[in-house]
Amino acid sequence: MTRRFDSAGLTFRQDYFGDPAGWAALVNLLQDIFGIDIGPLQQLGGPDPSSMPFGWFDGNGELAANISAFALPFVINGRIVHAAGLQSGAVRPRWRGRGLYRDVTVRALDWCERQGFEAVILYTDKPSLYEPYGFRAIPLHRYEGAAPAPLASAAPARLLAPTHADDLALLQSLLKGRSPVSTSLGVTVNAAMFLINTQLDPDTRISFLEDRQAAIAWKIGEARRFSLLDVVAAEMPSLAAILGGLEIVPATVEVLFSPDRLGWEGVPQPLESGTRLMLRGLGDTIPNFPAMLSPMADF
Repeated sequence: MTRRFDSAGLTFRQDYFGDPAGWAALVNLLQDIFGIDIGPLQQLGGPDPSSMPFGWFDGNGELAANISAFALPFVINGRIVHAAGLQSGAVRPRWRGRGLYRDVTVRALDWCERQGFEAVILYTDKPSLYEPYGFRAIPLHRYEGAAPAPLASAAPARLLAPTHADDLALLQSLLKGRSPVSTSLGVTVNAAMFLINTQLDPDTRISFLEDRQAAIAWKIGEARRFSLLDVVAAEMPSLAAILGGLEIVPATVEVLFSPDRLGWEGVPQPLESGTRLMLRGLGDTIPNFPAMLSPMADF
């Protein structure tokens, strides 16, 4: 049985992020479907320059269906993988059931193959939608445990506001020279995603440890529970050094990536979330240890 495809009344486009109207159409699509506003990304350096969107537009310039591919190199088991990510996949309700999303997905995966990417990753709460394309889910784990004794810091950390020009420039510089937070699983480049994620969760704080030249993404919750989301630095500081710079003594700690470079050991816990990280390519490769990508790399 041939699957239905109907693009009547629509025009296909790709590579439209340089067109203000095309970018605005994607911002509106994601706001309408997911309630996520990526508009501030334009003030934070713009979309990832490697991004390649694929979409169907109606006659009024409204985006009916979209998916975007972008370069997302990451480390898995100590090896840097030349990979792409897929993001911003959505179809407006009135255009569903016409095969549009399947079409843009195939186009995006074909583009990734032509670009020579050896793997493709994505996040989804509908893993069965992507399994026919060769994607498989990777189990995700966070770590939790007792806090180490904080190390004395040369200078207390200061909060950064990414929307302020000087702080944005500092973050962009650190992101260019960052190393992966983990050798098990971690991104090597993710400037656009890190920066927009600073704006999507008001509880996330970004602090700068000057003596470590490190930006720390973190939260503090009830009962003095410290959550470490990401560390942007050329050389990873220890968890004890991070707590010393932040001048906090938490009761418990959770680290939302594998802590193999933090000088601290926690207990891995399966991530309780409906969202799955899915991987296409690399055979049966999975992280050597329980791991997850930092929430600041969510896309």
